[in-house]
Amino acid sequence: MSNKPLNTLRPTETLELESGLSLVPRIKLLLTVYRADKSVSPIDEWKFKRSLIDYIKSSFSITISEEDLEIRKFKDLNKRKREEPVARGRLFVHDLGFLLKVIGETEDDVERADKKFLEWRRGFVEKLDGIELSLEGTKFKLDIAVPVSDDFGGMRKEWEEIIAFGARGYQRSGRMQPDTIVLKGMPLRWFAETRVSSKPSMLVTHTIFSALGKIRNLHVAEDNSIGDDADEGDIVSGLHCKIVVRFEKHNDFCDALKVLCGRSLQKQGSRLRADYDVTWDKVGFFQDARHQIEERKRMPARGVEERDEVHRHHSRVSQFSSEEGRRKRFKE
Repeated sequence: MSNKPLNTLRPTETLELESGLSLVPRIKLLLTVYRADKSVSPIDEWKFKRSLIDYIKSSFSITISEEDLEIRKFKDLNKRKREEPVARGRLFVHDLGFLLKVIGETEDDVERADKKFLEWRRGFVEKLDGIELSLEGTKFKLDIAVPVSDDFGGMRKEWEEIIAFGARGYQRSGRMQPDTIVLKGMPLRWFAETRVSSKPSMLVTHTIFSALGKIRNLHVAEDNSIGDDADEGDIVSGLHCKIVVRFEKHNDFCDALKVLCGRSLQKQGSRLRADYDVTWDKVGFFQDARHQIEERKRMPARGVEERDEVHRHHSRVSQFSSEEGRRKRFKE
């Protein structure tokens, strides 16, 4: 595991975690395909992929493998209007070695390196967005967007505005700054104790995410919900988990969220990369009493015993502090 401080990690660097896991940098873009002419010919996903890969190669000198480009046409094309999209997909750029020249191989100023990286990505998106590809006489238009979960700057602006204007229950106080990260789409088996259970383990998860900062509270459970860019048929029950991590300090939360944005989780010895979604907690997950009740109902007796000691200790301290506060108010 790497002991390098998170705030010194450049956007092209990999972060080593426990259990043979690592956070690998990559660029991810969301694609939406529209018709660019009056043709009603169906889109050929394979031909579209080849055309786009060739275009990126010739225009940007970037090589994209077929497995790093996903194009899926909508199943109800015969019911869609002409102006509606016919397909969507995802584009990944995993080999970021070429960006060393853009950022500077000896650039030690992380803030400056981040700025150069974001400027390059913005220009890449702007040049790709709106291009037209012709497939045997049929034209298609491509819209490109950066996923919300890869936009750390956008998320930071969001919570700063919420705090500033006191929306959604947040007060105008630095003490009310967010401290909790929500991750979805993580491979469940990577967070399980293999010889003990196939369920995600609090202990394993705590050990892995401790590399990102000191944890105050933690939740991990199976997750079969559908993401923003997933198809219902792709979701297989019991394969993914949802992880909620609350850090003790806001700065640790910021550094962890920034590192998780723009990276995939990879396990040593495996070609599989976990393309998770990450965001910040806007609803007060650990303050929601209903969540605590529902969690107890779902959790078997054995699962209760396996809860992380840090989590239990925090709950006891929070309850004690709350009761003390009430007693003092009554005495006054």
